[in-house]
Amino acid sequence: MGIIDYHSPLNILISVKGHPYERDAFAAVFESFEGIRHTFVEQPASQAFLNPQAAEPWDVLVFYDMPGIDFSAQPPNFIEPSETLKIGFKDLLSAGKGMVFLHHAIAGWPLWPEYGEIIGGRFFYAPSECRGKAVLDSGYRHDVPHIVSVEDKGHPIAKGLDRTFSLTDELYLCEVFDNDIHPLLTSDYSFDREHFYSAHHAVTGKMFCNDDWPHPEGSSLIGWTKTVDASRICYLQPGDGPDTYASEHYRQLLENAIRWEAGQDHCDNGKTTRS
Repeated sequence: MGIIDYHSPLNILISVKGHPYERDAFAAVFESFEGIRHTFVEQPASQAFLNPQAAEPWDVLVFYDMPGIDFSAQPPNFIEPSETLKIGFKDLLSAGKGMVFLHHAIAGWPLWPEYGEIIGGRFFYAPSECRGKAVLDSGYRHDVPHIVSVEDKGHPIAKGLDRTFSLTDELYLCEVFDNDIHPLLTSDYSFDREHFYSAHHAVTGKMFCNDDWPHPEGSSLIGWTKTVDASRICYLQPGDGPDTYASEHYRQLLENAIRWEAGQDHCDNGKTTRS
């Protein structure tokens, strides 16, 4: 830690901020990857790099951020991304820049529906509209011991992983666009309202509450890939805190995802979506 890496051949940019996390423990994950150098940039400064020219030095972009939500208000205010950011992001997809979205990144830019289409799902902090229909706010549950199953053992992202492994992590009950994604990981946890708490209740002062929140059952998918324009996309829901950061399974999973995004393994399993 603290040494500038001038030699690793694979270079990644990690966009952070918008949701609490333990920076040193999270950074240790990337420091454990041999041959991968990383740069952390916080939101909103990281937005300056989200266009093909500025992002050129990096092989892969990793998003562990949650932009577009102002938690200084209760309930939070939602912020529109700039047109410049939208255009730059879409140009990155056309240019084929690989992107990995982690955990809470699925909640980013709630007023930009296309962002959720890029990721393959949405987490909402308030009742919203999704794909033309009204949906309730999403659910969360901290520190859940659960079993992860690898649904596609032949995918490069699953290389070296057991078919099943254990994690203790936060899980989400949220919108997953099952028909547009290639499934990688599922959880054996119960994805129904009885096992989750309302995100809207949480941000309006009622933590760990699911009263008056009739959320329908959700998907057990917690990891997937897809292709948007020329870009490989991967979303991994695991990654809330130090227990997961320290997991060898999680580190292998994330390293594999980064290398797959960079084209170091060939795979055509991601479904193609045009934005």
